[in-house]
Amino acid sequence: MIATIVTSVSIIFVVLGALISAFAATGLIRLRDVYSRAHAAGKAATLGAMFLLFGAFLYFIGTEGYVNMQLIIGIIFVFITGPLSSHLIMKAAYNIKTPYTKDTKIDEIKEDMKHTKL
Repeated sequence: MIATIVTSVSIIFVVLGALISAFAATGLIRLRDVYSRAHAAGKAATLGAMFLLFGAFLYFIGTEGYVNMQLIIGIIFVFITGPLSSHLIMKAAYNIKTPYTKDTKIDEIKEDMKHTKL
């Protein structure tokens, strides 16, 4: 009984992760500039990958009855590296003066970068 519930919850997490990853891919295609695309990849794709890995983690607990440490390490790795890589992509794009879209109203990074030496 418990194994069925855990397996059902793991399937829900896997499906949610796949949907969130699909939304992230749609954001990468539809958004206009590198800053928006990096934001979509950094936030939504990271959350989708974490949901997929957590669903697989729950599946192994429910069916096999053991904790898979590789999946825990994978979740931690994705949690740390996903947003960090998108932040560095946006910072590199800003440093080489990649243009914004016409819809961008203010440049909040400009004030932060005044006192920063790169």
